Amino acid sequence: MNRHDVIVIGGGPAGSTAASLLADKGWSVCLLEKAHHPRFHIGESLLPMNLPILEQLGVMEDIEHIGVKKYAAEFNSLDTRRPKDTFYFGDSLTKNPPYAFQVRRSEFDLLLLNNSRKKGVEVIEGLTVNNCDLSHKDSKKIIAIDSAHKEHEFSCRYVIDASGRDTFLSNKLHLKRRNPRHRMAAIYGHFENVSRRTGTDEGNISIYWFEHGWMWMIPLQNNVMSVGAVCWPDYLKTRTTDLNQFLSSTIAFVPEMESRMFYANALSPVNAAANYSYSSTQMFGDGYLLVGDAYAFIDPVFSSGVYLAMKSSLLGAELVDSHLRDSKRKYTVEKNLESEVKRGLNSFSWFIYRFNAYGLRHLLMHNPGINASKYYLNVKAAVISVFSGETIDQPALAGPIMIFKFNYYLLFLLRIKQNFKFVKRWARTVFDKAQH
Repeated sequence: MNRHDVIVIGGGPAGSTAASLLADKGWSVCLLEKAHHPRFHIGESLLPMNLPILEQLGVMEDIEHIGVKKYAAEFNSLDTRRPKDTFYFGDSLTKNPPYAFQVRRSEFDLLLLNNSRKKGVEVIEGLTVNNCDLSHKDSKKIIAIDSAHKEHEFSCRYVIDASGRDTFLSNKLHLKRRNPRHRMAAIYGHFENVSRRTGTDEGNISIYWFEHGWMWMIPLQNNVMSVGAVCWPDYLKTRTTDLNQFLSSTIAFVPEMESRMFYANALSPVNAAANYSYSSTQMFGDGYLLVGDAYAFIDPVFSSGVYLAMKSSLLGAELVDSHLRDSKRKYTVEKNLESEVKRGLNSFSWFIYRFNAYGLRHLLMHNPGINASKYYLNVKAAVISVFSGETIDQPALAGPIMIFKFNYYLLFLLRIKQNFKFVKRWARTVFDKAQH
């Protein structure tokens, strides 16, 4: 039997981060990954708050080689007073790193996985974990099968589930709960020869709202652009063509985006990703921990996903280390882990749940330009901090974000007709989900 201190299930950013940090602390770690890297994955836009974690992992120089720097997020809307506004990370209230990266996830995930190998982690690809026994205190048992359906048995003192949306332990322990508040789906692909912004704005993510959701353009290296749409499910049900044609007809809702795609060539077939948001009722238990999407999932492509996964693994590595050492700190670490991860999820989810609402779109695009007051700039800077990866309950952010939310609810009442369209569609989506 293969014996280790820690078994990590899953070799995405969450699993590789946790494995690397625990190996740094001197523990014997084995990581089991069902796929063979590199493999395609969505979620290519990192946040500024990813950078300190990448620094800690020792991979920043490598990320510089595979990534495109983005200094801002650009928002575009056809039905607000201002059609375009750019949120520069350098203007954040909490003065986070002033940039982030756009990365191909196949390259990014492989880089992080290889980094864990360099740190001494035993990485085994092509093994799918299908069973476990957590009943013994210091000898957890993991069963995995390879492509030839041969079983492999492992034992360890602690199990970290970083299996992503497979949610292995959450399913096994009946911890998973569907979230009825958010149900969108994405269609996306990679294209070349798509028009980019110029200068320092060349690497910025562009977001376009349209009638049935929102779309993104994420510049990657080698003249590649990730293009996709996050749509209401009722719109996706109208599809009568293949995904490639459906994405093209969706892009046609936004003339500027269609213009930027005029010379585009598809580099791969268009894919689709459903979003059935969920969370788990427990994050950790006797000898196990859930990190990243294995614990909770709120959106298929929103930039928060990779950051929250890596952040929960950073905190989770401290928890596992304290338990393996039987440190008196472990209960404090447990409390800090759960509260900090939930704060991060709540910070993003408030915006994600309302991202298609007219009220939120109007507030984000309401830029008075050179006439902007200090009050307006302070609130916008706080929103930029949240979009950078900060939590909304920080002392510096709590007041401005509260003002932003108050204005949102006030605008909701003042523009009830426009906002009611969003509420009606959201309610229909939730009701349809409940029926299934």
